[in-house]
Amino acid sequence: MQSEPNEKGQDTEETFSFLTETIKPKTKSRKKLLRQLVRMVIYGLVIGVFACCSFFALKPWAERVFGEEFDKVTIPEDEMFLRGKGTGGTTTQGQQFTEESYQKMMNTLYLTAQEAKKSIVSVRIKKDAEWTKEQRQKESAACAAGIIAADNGQELLILTDQSVCHSGTEWEILFSDGSSVPAVLKVQDKNRGLAVFRVLYGDVSENTRRRTKTAEFGNSNLVAQGDIVIGIGSLFGYEEGLGYGIASSVEYHEIFADGQCGVIATDIAVAQSGTGVLIDQSGKVIGLIRQGLFGENGSEYPEVTANALGISDLKSEMELMLNGKNVPYAGIRGVTVTKDVAEEQAIPEGLYVTEVESDSPAMASGIQNGDVIQEVNGETVTGISSFENVMLDCAVGDLVKVQGKRRGSSGYVDTEFTLNIGIKK
Repeated sequence: MQSEPNEKGQDTEETFSFLTETIKPKTKSRKKLLRQLVRMVIYGLVIGVFACCSFFALKPWAERVFGEEFDKVTIPEDEMFLRGKGTGGTTTQGQQFTEESYQKMMNTLYLTAQEAKKSIVSVRIKKDAEWTKEQRQKESAACAAGIIAADNGQELLILTDQSVCHSGTEWEILFSDGSSVPAVLKVQDKNRGLAVFRVLYGDVSENTRRRTKTAEFGNSNLVAQGDIVIGIGSLFGYEEGLGYGIASSVEYHEIFADGQCGVIATDIAVAQSGTGVLIDQSGKVIGLIRQGLFGENGSEYPEVTANALGISDLKSEMELMLNGKNVPYAGIRGVTVTKDVAEEQAIPEGLYVTEVESDSPAMASGIQNGDVIQEVNGETVTGISSFENVMLDCAVGDLVKVQGKRRGSSGYVDTEFTLNIGIKK
């Protein structure tokens, strides 16, 4: 009788004994761990080598497609001088020319022009063999001289007149050696009338690249009346024209929205639609020839001489465009109110707004004719030049605070606007 509990207890213990067992993980040997480690290292090396090879193989394609890693184009700004008082080259004033000295001077100018022509191109709408005579006439008119303004390591960048963009969707560049290659419009500024086209390295032959060069930019602020200048480009309605003359005036400015640009007037004869560049005696570009610069002055006579936008006043805009960036635009035209004018006319100092262009960011912000702008984003505005400099430091899409004065019933009162920087369309 006493043995039964023992047997039952024993049976119970045997029945549930598995519950007390501990399951231990199977230990891995050191050799197996080493083999796994070596295997992982080998896999990593293989994948790394494959990734590196793929990167170098695909890099040229990626750069071509996505346009990454271009060398940044930098154009140093020129120092400001009192226009017309410096000299950008030898002047003809007071010189006594003999036949020999004159011939020597002309030979020197010719050689300088031939060297500079290596950086001058023609930008034109791509020809279509099926075009009608009328279409070809329009195409020939849509042709402008351009300059090889920069080389970003993958592309040649061509600066030209924006008028060539109006009637085309495909363009080509004609180089000085006679070769032509397709070009793509990179960016344009409809406000100042400039455009930048790009040409891929792969489309330009080695022979052509040896015969061309990037243009050198001079300081148009140093050009004085009487300085000898050279015009190159489509001056007479055909490509590769060449003309010599002098700077007849440097006193005028072309007014754009948000800024202005000095004008170099010359006595070089050109066609009414002539385009090209103006260079000094050292071969440096000092101006972009553009007709119609004095059209707003009410002249009833067509211009028959080359007039050029001073290159120094365009360098900041050019740098933006050559790097593929749009030029900031507000749409304000105005005049500088100096201290003397302010005292005489009882107008606050700053930029007096004479016109707000329609459908412009300035109009959308509420700026009106007669407003005086004195500050933009905390930067003091003393006139049109300082306003232009502040604008060029902004980027398209920026929201900037504009402060100034507006005439009220009891005089000028403080006013403030929020301006959304855009581009001219």
